[in-house]
Parts: sequence; structure tokens; C-alpha cells
Amino acid sequence: MKDTTTSFLSNNINEALSYIFLVFLLMSIIVILFFYFSRKKIIQKEIEKKNLEINHQKELLRSVILTQEAERKRIAQDLHDDISSKLNVVSLNTHLLKTPNLSDDELQDITNNITDLTQKALENSRRIAHDLLPPVLEKFGLHAGIEELVVEFNSSKVVNVIYKNDLTFDIADIDKHLHVFRILQELLNNSVRHGKATEISIAFKSIDNQNTCIYSDNGIGFDSKSDASQKGLGMKNIESRINFLNGTFSLNSSLNNGVKINFTF
Repeated sequence: MKDTTTSFLSNNINEALSYIFLVFLLMSIIVILFFYFSRKKIIQKEIEKKNLEINHQKELLRSVILTQEAERKRIAQDLHDDISSKLNVVSLNTHLLKTPNLSDDELQDITNNITDLTQKALENSRRIAHDLLPPVLEKFGLHAGIEELVVEFNSSKVVNVIYKNDLTFDIADIDKHLHVFRILQELLNNSVRHGKATEISIAFKSIDNQNTCIYSDNGIGFDSKSDASQKGLGMKNIESRINFLNGTFSLNSSLNNGVKINFTF
């Protein structure tokens, strides 16, 4: 009887241990599967995030390429229409000087025409060079370049631009500062042409040891959360320049509430 009881208890213990082992094994499998699928989901999200970042970088690169191509076409058009055409006429007039038996009045007219066309060609070449790299920016630095830009916009009497600067710009950083200058050009043009702004503020200061530009206008604004607004070539061009400067960029705008943009560089 005692042996039977012992055998019965032993069998029960073995069955209990078997059940415990099975439960433990099942729980282990569930935990392993849980961590496997959780990790897989996390990796998938990281991949999606990286893909979004890559696509965003591609969009920025595409905007830079489109902007550069548009700039090349504009310069080529200016050179063809303004410079080349005038120099062709100068060449024709120069050949006219070889015409025999020209009167003094004819010689004077041809000479005056050559002088006028040459002067206009020089003025246009200076304008094209100014668009590529403003002389003030190159000679006197970013602060002077922005001051000249502000004067140009204020002289239109359409908008009042207020400019304040608490930073000291190193004139040696001309390549870096040219991007900052182009960003402000783009912002000012957007504010006046599209935003219909009458008041614009530009301020440079150091925030958390970062060179920061704070830009705002009182224009009609736009929905900054709209994909269409974010994908505009102008905004992509601005963002790509800031990205080139290893800076940060924030934009706040809503309909009828103007635009406020902060960027670091």
C-alpha cells in the first residue's frame, strides 16, 4: 500500500513538473516571439524613418539642382540677350567704320553708337556679376551686404524692413555667408511678392551659442502644415541652403498671421 502511494505521488509530481516545464517553455516561446516581433516592428519603423530622411534629402538635392539649372538658364539668357547681342551690334558698327567715304557726321554717329552699346554691355555685365556675388558682400562682409539689401527693398516704398544685428561676421566665411544672404533674398522676395507684407523684421543674435537669424513679416501668411506649402521650390531651396550650413530651421505661419522663420548657421 505504501509503495502504491509513493508511486502515485511520484507520478503526480512528475506530471506537475511536466506541466510546469511545458508552461515555462510556452511562456518562453511567447516572450521570445513577443521580443522578436517587437524588435522587428522597431527595425521596420527605423527603416521607414531612414527612408523618409533619404527621400527628404533627395528632395532637397533636387531643389538645389533645379535652382542651379534655373540660375544657369537665366545667366545664359542674360548673356545672350544683353551682352552677346550688343557686342554683335558693336562688331557690325566697327565694320561700318571701314566703309570708304564716310562723312564726319556718319563717323560720329557710328562712334557714338559703339560707345553707347559698349557702356550698356558693361553695365549689364556688372549687373550679372552683382547677382552672382554682390561686391559689397565680397568686400565688406555679410553685415554690409544685408544692409545694402535692406536699403534696396526699403527704397521701393512698398515695404519697411527693420534690420538688427548683434553678431560679428568673419569676412573670411564668404561662402557660408553667401548662403545666408541668398536665404534672406528668397525670404524677402517671398514676403513682398507672395505674402504682400508691408513690415518685415530681420534680427541676428546668438541663442545658446548658436548664430541665429529671426525673420518675420506681417503678410497674409499660409498654412505651414500643408504639404503643398512645404514642397514649394522656394522653401526647399531655403531649407537646402540651411542644411548645407549644418543649421536648424523652424517655420511658423497661418493664414492672415504672417510668417516667422528661425534658422541657425
